[in-house]
Amino acid sequence: MNMFKIYMIKVLAVVMVITMFNGCTGDFDEINTDPQSLTRPFLEENPSALGQVFTHAQYFSVNGLNWRFQISQNLFSDLWCQYYATTAVNFDSDRLTQVGRWAELAWESFYEQTAPQVKLVEDLSEEFGLVGLNAVAKIWRVHAYHRITDYWGPVPYSQFGNNELEVPYDNQEDMYADFFTTLDEAVAVLSANPDLEILPVPGEDRIYGADGAKWIKFANSLRLRLAMRVRFANSSLAQDEAEKAIAAGVIEDNADNAFVETSLQDMNPLNTITNWGEFRMSAAMESVLKGYEDPRIGIYFSPAAEGDSDNDGDPYEGLLNGQTRVGLGTGQNDINSDVGQQFLPLPTGSNPPIVVLRASEVYLLRAEGALLGWNMGGNEQDLYEEGIRQSMLEYGITDEGAIAAYVASAATPVPYAPGTQPLTDIPVAYESGGSIERRLEQIITQKWLALYPNGWEAWAELRRTGYPRQYTRVASDNPDVGPDEVPSRMVYVAREFTTNEGAVNDAIGRITGGDRNNSKVWWDQR
Repeated sequence: MNMFKIYMIKVLAVVMVITMFNGCTGDFDEINTDPQSLTRPFLEENPSALGQVFTHAQYFSVNGLNWRFQISQNLFSDLWCQYYATTAVNFDSDRLTQVGRWAELAWESFYEQTAPQVKLVEDLSEEFGLVGLNAVAKIWRVHAYHRITDYWGPVPYSQFGNNELEVPYDNQEDMYADFFTTLDEAVAVLSANPDLEILPVPGEDRIYGADGAKWIKFANSLRLRLAMRVRFANSSLAQDEAEKAIAAGVIEDNADNAFVETSLQDMNPLNTITNWGEFRMSAAMESVLKGYEDPRIGIYFSPAAEGDSDNDGDPYEGLLNGQTRVGLGTGQNDINSDVGQQFLPLPTGSNPPIVVLRASEVYLLRAEGALLGWNMGGNEQDLYEEGIRQSMLEYGITDEGAIAAYVASAATPVPYAPGTQPLTDIPVAYESGGSIERRLEQIITQKWLALYPNGWEAWAELRRTGYPRQYTRVASDNPDVGPDEVPSRMVYVAREFTTNEGAVNDAIGRITGGDRNNSKVWWDQR
């Protein structure tokens, strides 16, 4: 009987979490050798033990462990948003197949590891009167679950850990409503108590070092992301929540960006999986980055090992998505670009922190809201341009003249190879007199670039808006999704039909189109 159904004894969950990381947390040798010491009195006297659960909840909520990241994000959303194209002969997800064993592991990674950790911190912090930690745990719960529901649609949420053999699935619309309410509660607590202690050991907060003011900005920025996510499903709710976020104060500078810090024990997963040689830069990325003469190209990607294979004078090369097994059998790694140096295996790479939410995304969310006439604290063009600027600054591109020249550039994407077409014809320079649709494409295309390498969010935004444009894949093996389409959601995993059958079938009955990759999640109503 799996953990997410039972969740029987909280102390046992603490034991499971802490002992799992024996060797990573040297201060807990006694705990690891004597699990019975993890009683409630021990936790009351040693709140840092709960802080250890929180720090691991942060890391695993963003699929920090390399294989969990690969099967959850890199083999699905990273390919489906066309950041990368797979080069591994036996990897079929780039041809739009949802490989069952990978999806199964992705589901288990969340519901057997992340969700129990998140719930444990929230429950125990409330019981022990740790008000600051409880507020932050609520914010993190919203972040963790919005990612999962955006992948699958209805999922177990409000009754997770109900001590029953069956765990109902919540409708996504209801989940989003609860997300906004939860953020209200957490921000109210943190705002009313600016000196509130979040953790006795600030370093156990991998993101903000227990800085409550930064957590408030993050919560408001997360509200803005979620508000825009529901724009086409409930425009009035979206506007209300977006304007509330701006009024309360969002991230405006890279100093407040949210990243999960890494270490040699808990690395950025890209620094490991790139060594496996299973994906390369996509043709879409090549078309846009080269056409825009984007200075981030050498940061995001590395020159192809064999150099300029298409004779365009530039060694950055991308692969068209959806290659057949025969096509991949010719070997694609050396003639296409790997990720940039920061993500290469150590010691070459730098093991950067894992992206959660950044100033560049916030400005581009605001630009879209301003495009609609919402009060976003600025006009759409200024916000659009500042979003680009913040992305450049984040990556160490600090020459303001060069940034200004890029922002004003009339350059457009180029063909990724001789005889092909550019991905789109939109320039970087904002077309303030253009149609709303064209300006939306500009905003989302730049957001796609700024979000990199966060394919989880990029795939969600692609489904929501239809942008950036995609190249038609070479092939699709999915009868429900053509080579010129993108999957709308993940289908439920096999284990749910044996361990939670009634609940999953009930959820499927509420999905228009049923449990298929082309059935849309609630917010996907454009």
